[in-house]
Amino acid sequence: MSQLKEKEQQFLTAAEQLKQIKQELANFIVGQEEVIDQVLWSIFSGGHVLLEGLPGLGKTMLVRSISECLNLSFKRIQFTPDLMPADITGTMILQQNETGRQEFIFHQGPLFANIILADEINRATPKTQSALLEAMAEHTVTIMSGTKQLPQPFFVLATQNPIDMEGTYPLPEAQMDRFMCKILVGYPSKQELKEIALRTTGLASPMLQKIAGEGDVLGLQQLAKEIIVADELLDIAVSIIAATHPASADAPEKVKQFVQFGSGPRGLQSLLQMAKARALFAGRFHLSLGDLKQTAVPVLRHRLLLNFEGEAGGITTDELILEIIEDLGKDGRRK
Repeated sequence: MSQLKEKEQQFLTAAEQLKQIKQELANFIVGQEEVIDQVLWSIFSGGHVLLEGLPGLGKTMLVRSISECLNLSFKRIQFTPDLMPADITGTMILQQNETGRQEFIFHQGPLFANIILADEINRATPKTQSALLEAMAEHTVTIMSGTKQLPQPFFVLATQNPIDMEGTYPLPEAQMDRFMCKILVGYPSKQELKEIALRTTGLASPMLQKIAGEGDVLGLQQLAKEIIVADELLDIAVSIIAATHPASADAPEKVKQFVQFGSGPRGLQSLLQMAKARALFAGRFHLSLGDLKQTAVPVLRHRLLLNFEGEAGGITTDELILEIIEDLGKDGRRK
């Protein structure tokens, strides 16, 4: 019984630390509470994030602030059409050693950091995107047939703009699927715009406190994995994923009409991992139905591929996912 109490206290302590991290970011970032929540859930479940929003909404500032608050190393890579794989992974350079002999020495690229901001990721060529794909999937890079391990923890937080698509290379489905979630960064309200102006155009410059470190982040990720998932909730998660497929008998009519391909097994894994992180933020050591509902949209919105009729009709994947969630009862079956 004492072990149970000890574990319960461990989760409550973790929730308090996570609350401090979120509060510190809220003191620095104006608004965007939902975006901050979803990014933190992804980080503490070990996933990569795709941020989509108009230019100037603070996506870069958010990522940099998170790296400072968590005391993690941070590198920003501006993706352009002329960016080569070696520019991000690093390369072998022939140098003279202490004995006077020539040998190849590896020089690390910007990928060797805990948090990578891949700015405008869809502007790089597919060749460069494939180098990033290996880093995201395996946490390694391959240089001249040699494999280099990336530091842990390792996260890619990529951005792309929903406008100005000229000169871009759409991300392949395999790479899109590597992102745990896709987060839409909305436009601030009038009051938030005013607060942004007050904070950024004056002499005062708020400072972020370092609340965690590499060990803390890895420890909290491990703790999130220990969250208990009841068999009934696992069935519901499976039903949500199955309902994204138009060929499934459980799919709503709109999914059958407008979706070409649904989510795969990685979508189910990401849904459970992110839902566990949300439960950890609440100080719970068990998953709830609310955790699944609150994480389903960001986890699945980039994993549903609309057909021509859906694209032409202006259907969004968000509304289809919400319909799937509303269409499921407590037992995971359609109402």
